[in-house]
Amino acid sequence: MRLFIAFIILSSNLLHSQVKTGIEVLEENGFEPLLNKRVGLITNPTGVDSRLRSTADILFNAPEVNLVALFGPEHGIRGDFAAGEKVETAADAVTGLPLFSLYGATRKPTATMLKDIDILVYDIQDIGSRSYTYISTMGLAMEAAAESGIGFMVLDRPNPLGGNKFEGPLVEDGFISFVSQFPVTYVHGFTTGELAHFLNEEGLLESGPVNLTVIRMEGWDRDMLFEDTGLPWVPTSPHIPHIHSAYYYPVSGILGELYVYNIGVGYTLPFQLVGANWIDAGRLANRLNSLALPGVIFRPVHFRPYYSVMSGTMVSGVQIHLTDVRKAELSLIQFWIMQEMKDLNPDKDPFELCDPARHDMFDKVVGTDKVRTTFSERFRVQDILEIWTRQEAAFAEKAAEYFLY
Repeated sequence: MRLFIAFIILSSNLLHSQVKTGIEVLEENGFEPLLNKRVGLITNPTGVDSRLRSTADILFNAPEVNLVALFGPEHGIRGDFAAGEKVETAADAVTGLPLFSLYGATRKPTATMLKDIDILVYDIQDIGSRSYTYISTMGLAMEAAAESGIGFMVLDRPNPLGGNKFEGPLVEDGFISFVSQFPVTYVHGFTTGELAHFLNEEGLLESGPVNLTVIRMEGWDRDMLFEDTGLPWVPTSPHIPHIHSAYYYPVSGILGELYVYNIGVGYTLPFQLVGANWIDAGRLANRLNSLALPGVIFRPVHFRPYYSVMSGTMVSGVQIHLTDVRKAELSLIQFWIMQEMKDLNPDKDPFELCDPARHDMFDKVVGTDKVRTTFSERFRVQDILEIWTRQEAAFAEKAAEYFLY
């Protein structure tokens, strides 16, 4: 009986979502912008409506729509590839349509892939942090569409962190990469549709502007976190299984690029833990809590990762508990943790303990090497605050010009 009641409650939530995503608005309007066009679709398992029907299946089964090809980003269109694993080009097992990989030999659609397409549609759930690669895929696909003279459509979705949070530096010249493809703050505050407008109209596409259409959501506003939307959460990748995983990704993901500490990846709490086999968990938690950082508290933990950094080893550290996502300075928390860990273990310099090649990835994710080189001198957060925050207000003001909600 309890299971039955829980199912009824879940079903009720799914059927009475407060927010309508772009795919639902498009369907309600009879797919009008796609009529008489050959359609290509970039999507993955997160491209679903509030009843968890996939956008690929919705478009494929709609008599009005001529869906002719699918494109898979990192993890693939059906989510059957691991992080970093190359996605193969093949036929889609469900629809039989050509399925082109955008995370293999190329990360940008080629002219050959697009030759029989009139409009390229993008429907993927982002998590609001620049280094999460789906928005890089979107930007490169916009360039490809512009170069091929075809249209580009974004079916908009919520930013899980809301639309008012902007954190971190812009990407500097020389640090553009697939994990920092465009000069936006690390926590960027955009929906994917807003970001597409920003890239298109700010001249950030190497191709020049594309003929862009954004199908706006209904019912979303900038103060909403994802749990306020009434929408179901579909894992955006293997290590973002729950909605709160998206909140923690910017909290420890940059630190995790050093591969010195386990950040819960390989255990049951990805991005919510920081641990190593030399840490005194109680002392670290006490020191971090004494800082009284806004919106976060810390708990001492001991755990044994199943894979990834220090797999099979009992490690100690802290579990990060976000008590107020809106107030927490998410991306700075990891630097406070590094500061206190270094004070407790002066001989454990993470930038010396890591493979030197990891410095490059750390800098690419951050968007500059200035944070690493400055912070590593004394391991004091105050030394990097100006670098980390100085562009936030100006970027938020510029971003507001492209807000759709």
